[in-house]
Amino acid sequence: MVDHHIPNTSTLSGWRKSSYSGSSEGSCVEVLDGHPTGIPVRDSKAADGPALLVEADAWSAFVSGVRSGAL
Repeated sequence: MVDHHIPNTSTLSGWRKSSYSGSSEGSCVEVLDGHPTGIPVRDSKAADGPALLVEADAWSAFVSGVRSGAL
């Protein structure tokens, strides 16, 4: 069974703020490129908290949907 979360992300480096997040200190999503088992996604306000691990194909479909305005 594939684990779909990372309980503590403080040891991972290279997080980037999503371009779809606002510029304020409010709701910000960070993603980590290059992870071997998927795309980690976390709340930027919880740098040592958990991350959701999304399969690459599912992440691509999600980003495409956002870009096209379908989501």
